[in-house]
Amino acid sequence: MSKPATNASLKQQAGLFGLLFAGVGGMIGSGWLFGPLETATQAGPWSMASWLIGGVVVLLIALVFAELATLFPLSGALVHMSDVSHGPLVGFVWGWILILAYIAIAPIEAMAIVSYASAYIPDLTHPTDSVLTAKGFLVSALVLALMVGLNFLMIRTVLAVNSWITVWKVFVPVATAIVLVSYSWHPENFFSHTGSIGTEGIFTAISTGGVFFSLFGFRQALDLAGESSNPQRDVPIAIIGTVLIGTMIYLFLQFGFIAAIDPDMIAQGGWASLHFKGIAGPLAALAAAIGAAWWATILYADAIVSPGACGLVYTTTTSRIVMASAQNHSLPAFFARVNSRGVPWAALLLTYFSGLVLFLPFPSWQKMVGYVSSITVLSYGIGPILLICLRQSLPDVLRPFKLWGARGLVPVAFICANWVMLWAGLATLQFIFGLVLLIVVIHTVHFAWRKQPWSTFGAGHAWWLAPYFAGMWLLAWTAPGELGGHGHVGFVAMMTLSAAFSLGIFYLAIRLAQPAQQMRAAFHEKVGMISGRTEIVD
Repeated sequence: MSKPATNASLKQQAGLFGLLFAGVGGMIGSGWLFGPLETATQAGPWSMASWLIGGVVVLLIALVFAELATLFPLSGALVHMSDVSHGPLVGFVWGWILILAYIAIAPIEAMAIVSYASAYIPDLTHPTDSVLTAKGFLVSALVLALMVGLNFLMIRTVLAVNSWITVWKVFVPVATAIVLVSYSWHPENFFSHTGSIGTEGIFTAISTGGVFFSLFGFRQALDLAGESSNPQRDVPIAIIGTVLIGTMIYLFLQFGFIAAIDPDMIAQGGWASLHFKGIAGPLAALAAAIGAAWWATILYADAIVSPGACGLVYTTTTSRIVMASAQNHSLPAFFARVNSRGVPWAALLLTYFSGLVLFLPFPSWQKMVGYVSSITVLSYGIGPILLICLRQSLPDVLRPFKLWGARGLVPVAFICANWVMLWAGLATLQFIFGLVLLIVVIHTVHFAWRKQPWSTFGAGHAWWLAPYFAGMWLLAWTAPGELGGHGHVGFVAMMTLSAAFSLGIFYLAIRLAQPAQQMRAAFHEKVGMISGRTEIVD
């Protein structure tokens, strides 16, 4: 028998190591299997800088959420935060942005499994571009169904399984880097054909090469905060630790990948044309090419384990985002229901069927990764705004972790988040903003049809979204051709203009936040979902 969920309905069974392992497990999924090649083709040896810059950007955003997550140790916390700070319309919009971001993770991991499997199972993908065939679509749907089915277990079981698998997942990328440089060592590759790599490639690789997609696993600790037995201590440590560990692993792996490539392959057409026979498995193909065929076999096995475990954990957190959106009225209340074991079964079913739909516009890992990176950073880009709003209106709330230097760091984090979106290119942003606009129009029509008072719509605190989205689209439209824009401004000029624009939106959004009294009342309502939460000092 099912029942409506409060945060207490979910089992508080995730400790520090469970959260840390969930975060690291979320980082080491399909990104490590495809990221080294994708970033190298865009940035060459400068791809090391792509991972380093990406790590700094993600760490900035992670530090913001290390503070926010301890204020809202709720599953699906970001949905609740935006509703508290800017009212129902922003809460509704961000609920849907989060849903659109999260439902894509399990499908992209399922596609990664199928793509690598195409090396030994015929007709799963087209050989030229790795796009799913009809057979591949069916197998991907079955893999996704397995991820969802395992989540009908309790959260303790899911995280316990993931914790054991994460040990293996950390070992294999590190060992891969060691194997690659042991069998093939070409340090000259770090200085080869660097002149053909533009500055743009270093940054676009962060969005479309899988850097940001891979490093954003820290959000697992945020999304599972409501299931932590000690969120004030565990969540900040897990968030920051995940980013640092993940960045070091990926830097080491990229180093090994670049050093192991035969220089003749680079000389044939430069970094941009770098490819391997059997494009579905670049790392395995490289291992086989340098004489480590035995390790290629292990990599093909890990191509099931790493994306599978990552997809399993993200299915867990996606269901929590869906449930939180239902609690926040972005979705029907039906999707907030949990069964007697604390599993949000209705949200899991929606997660599955939504994932199936995403296979259609994005039928390959390479096609989906830019979308996932952009909408993910959009969903978390509101964090810096929330932190300042909550500090101003709720200064007396206990903050177990308080970000030092927030007044300086937080605007920089917001600027960086917008840069990551722009680096993904015009086409991706148009698709995302088009979806958001459609959702807002449908919501507005539905609101009017129900004849609800417009005073409860929340537009007065949300209108900053219009110039924000329109301005970001305009910046992408005028961007250099390498980013899909029309080339009206150069790359440096675009970065400068977008930084100034971001600061304007940042302070406008803070100014349009709900009054302190309303924010305080909303905060009391949200933390009422947490049993025994009484930290506000009146």
